[in-house]
Amino acid sequence: MDLERDRLRLLAKLDAEIDDKRVIDAMTRVRRELFVPYEMKHSAYEDRPLPIGEGQTISQPFIVALMTQELHLAGNEKVLEIGTGCGYQAAVLAELSKWVVTVERIESLARRARRTLTLAGYRNIEVHVNSKSLGWPRKAPYDAIIVTAAAPKIPPEVMDQLQVGGRLVIPVGSRWEQNLLKVVKKREGMYVKNLTLCRFVPLIAQEAWGDE
Repeated sequence: MDLERDRLRLLAKLDAEIDDKRVIDAMTRVRRELFVPYEMKHSAYEDRPLPIGEGQTISQPFIVALMTQELHLAGNEKVLEIGTGCGYQAAVLAELSKWVVTVERIESLARRARRTLTLAGYRNIEVHVNSKSLGWPRKAPYDAIIVTAAAPKIPPEVMDQLQVGGRLVIPVGSRWEQNLLKVVKKREGMYVKNLTLCRFVPLIAQEAWGDE
């Protein structure tokens, strides 16, 4: 197992596919192997999602890079992540923004992510458990929001937490296949751009796939 060789190979691949090189630099600083289960460490730098327990996954690195790029972070933003998972995406966001609020509905995952992020030295991330609603309204509005689970539509509850001019990146579609959308909130409505096809675990909430 040569993780460093695999890491450099993955970063080179992403560098050829992602325009914003600051995103590549951020992902260079975040060690993905810290965020995957021990038995999956040998696959940490494969460009694919990996299981992290509780029926959830750590996203494919290309998708992490693309979603992060489309938030257009300048470094002074407050960002909301819905779906903490293992904390990897939050770490990448923390490298490029001022403050990250990340919310997870599964308490064991939130606990593990909080521990991993603390051990990795992040001091600009707060992890919350919220199984009743979407997001973390008490810290709204946010400059950017990223949703790492699939919704059947763009949830109004999420849009309400976004600044005018803010960016949302979210997978929208069926439970089995989605379109990754970039949404810009405007005073007169929203601008929506389709980025790519994708496949995420379902977003479980009243405004998404219900309370399961």
